[in-house]
Amino acid sequence: MRLFDCCCGNTLYFDNTLCTACGRKVGWCAACHGVQALEPEGDHWRCTACAAELLLCANYASEEVCNRTVLPGGAALCDCCELNATVPDMNVAGNREKWARLEAAKRRLIFALDRLGLPHARDGVVPLSFAFMGDPEGEGLWRAAGEAERVYTGHAEGLITINIREADPAEREQIRVDMGEAHRTLIGHFRHEIGHYYWDLLVRDDPALLEGFVALFGDPQDPPYGVALERHYAEGPPADWAERHVSAYASMHPWEDWAETWALYLDIASVLDTAVSLGLMSGAVLGDLPDMLARYRRMGRALNELNREMGLLDFAPAVISGPVEEKLAFVHRVVSGAGRGGFLDNGAAL
Repeated sequence: MRLFDCCCGNTLYFDNTLCTACGRKVGWCAACHGVQALEPEGDHWRCTACAAELLLCANYASEEVCNRTVLPGGAALCDCCELNATVPDMNVAGNREKWARLEAAKRRLIFALDRLGLPHARDGVVPLSFAFMGDPEGEGLWRAAGEAERVYTGHAEGLITINIREADPAEREQIRVDMGEAHRTLIGHFRHEIGHYYWDLLVRDDPALLEGFVALFGDPQDPPYGVALERHYAEGPPADWAERHVSAYASMHPWEDWAETWALYLDIASVLDTAVSLGLMSGAVLGDLPDMLARYRRMGRALNELNREMGLLDFAPAVISGPVEEKLAFVHRVVSGAGRGGFLDNGAAL
């Protein structure tokens, strides 16, 4: 993630809607692809960086859960919000705040995908969409939902569903502890589930890539997913899972191994992009994988120790073993083959 500059000279951040120095409204410009200060001009806005005429995304203007703009004459929703198939019920107290957190994480995901040059669109071969839904609630508290009512976070044929409980920090932390996970974050959910999407889009129907996938991750039909899921929750992960997988959950089935590895790859690419943007390291973000991993490990060791000094969770908890590195190399190959290489030009607008 990059930092941006207001026309007054103040630093702007990716999620800003207001410059705290000059008070100008701020938004992601649909024309020059950066967070810019906006000047009101009649019934529209003017980007102070590129002078483009803009309108606020409908979810920015009316719902205050977005900070992107659109070009006049086009869609009312921005390129991120237009991917929504289902949004939370605004009649439920607290859902607007949860929706805003979900949208903020989704915008970071889309930014990274764009930087990687990866395809994603409603009208693609595998259309991408999102559903943000919640379990029924009782008297001000989450109640136990029946199997027919429960919303499961997951992916199916391009639709990524996320239970909005994950946008409640206290609920998410309790689930993280209950599940024995090192991390459980909104951006982590998005990066994992988009991995399933890209398996369908890029790997499933490519014979050469599918053969490479099976060689590294295993045959996704043996055992079938449902059988593997039941076994995982009945027996737990194998004792030596850390030798071959990035997480215990990744040991459940080849598809989950792929999604967890894909999520780690997006973690690495996004961290390196941010570090380069902030001047913490130099060079292109994407290069050969060993160099990427070496730089990520150095950054991770430093940030882990800083987090420990503050009593926080490790920044980079994953141990990248030899087999995991081989799987990351496969993901790197898939991304490099499908993407336009936006990360290679760190200063370029997309």
